[in-house]
Amino acid sequence: MREIKSILITGGCGFIGSNFIKYLLEFYPKLKVVNLDLLTYAGSLKNVESVLDKHIFIKGDIRDSKLVSEILRKYEIDTIVNFAAETHVDNSIENPEPFIETNIVGTYSLLKASKEVWGDREDVRFHHISTDEIFGSLSKDDPPRKEVDPIRPNSPYSASKAAADFLVRSFHKTFNLPVSISMCCNNFGPFQHDEKLIPTVIKCCFEKKPIPVYGDGSNIREWIYVLDHCYAIDLIIRKGRVGELYNIGSGFEIDNLTLVTKICDILTDIVGYDCSKLITFVEDRPGHDFRYSLDSSKIKKELSWKCNGTLSFLTDTIFWYASRFRMERRF
Repeated sequence: MREIKSILITGGCGFIGSNFIKYLLEFYPKLKVVNLDLLTYAGSLKNVESVLDKHIFIKGDIRDSKLVSEILRKYEIDTIVNFAAETHVDNSIENPEPFIETNIVGTYSLLKASKEVWGDREDVRFHHISTDEIFGSLSKDDPPRKEVDPIRPNSPYSASKAAADFLVRSFHKTFNLPVSISMCCNNFGPFQHDEKLIPTVIKCCFEKKPIPVYGDGSNIREWIYVLDHCYAIDLIIRKGRVGELYNIGSGFEIDNLTLVTKICDILTDIVGYDCSKLITFVEDRPGHDFRYSLDSSKIKKELSWKCNGTLSFLTDTIFWYASRFRMERRF
C-alpha cells in the first residue's frame, strides 16, 4: 500500500471534492491536504468551511501550469486527485467552450506540471476522476459497461472527459507518469450544487415550483452515495495498480421519474402538500443518453471495495437538503 504524505485536491470546493477532503481529514488527520479551486459557480468555500483550518486552500486555475508546479514543489505533493471539471451536461450543450478549457486544457496543464516536477519518480500518483458517461448510452437490456469497453461519448461534456482520460493515459504510456483513472456513476449527498437533479427536485418542492422532468422520465441512471465514492478513490490511490482504470458503481439503477416521485413522497409529509403534483414533463434534451450502468467487479475483486448502501443514504440526503432549505428561509 502506498504511503501518502501530501496530497493536492483540485476542485476541492466542489461537491465530490469537498466531501473527499473531509473524508481524508477524518481518517488521516496527519495528512497534508492542499485544495486548489478557482471558485467558479459550482465551487464554494462554504463546502469546506468546517475544515478550513485543517487544510491549505489556494484559489487558482488548474490551467496555470506554473502555479501548479509551484504548489507541487512547495508542499512536496506526492499525490494529485483531479476533481476539477465542468460537469453539467445541459451547460455543455449550450456552451461547450468552458468544458474544453477546464476538462481538457486544464487536465493537460496538471499533467504537464506533474511530469516537470516529479520527473521519473515512481512513488507518486496522478489520479483522474472520470465519468460513466464516456461509455455512451445503453439500452435497458445491455450489460453494465466494463473498463475495457469502447468509449462512445455523446455530449460535449462526456467527450471532454473522454479526451482528458486519453491525455492521462498518454502521459503514462509515453512519459511513464504514474497515473490511475476512475469512472463513477451519478453521485448524491450533501453539498451538491442546486443545478443537479436531486437538489433541484427538493428545491422545487420547497418553493412550490414545477419539477422539470425530461421527456417521459424513463431515462435510467445508476446512483451512489458520495462517501462510498470517496472510499473507492482512497483505495485506488493507495492500493490501485498504476496505469489502471476502475469503475465505481453501486448497482442501484432507477429511472428518473421513479426517483423524482420517491423524493416527492418523502417531502410531501415535510412540506404539507402533494409534491408529486409539481412534476412537469419538459422537452427532452438533445442527445439524451437513455441509460448508464457500470460493472464494478474489478475494484471489488482487486481492492476489496464495497458499496455500503444507497437507499438509506438517499433518504438521509433528502433530509439534509430539507434542513438546509429551511435554514436559508426558503420555506
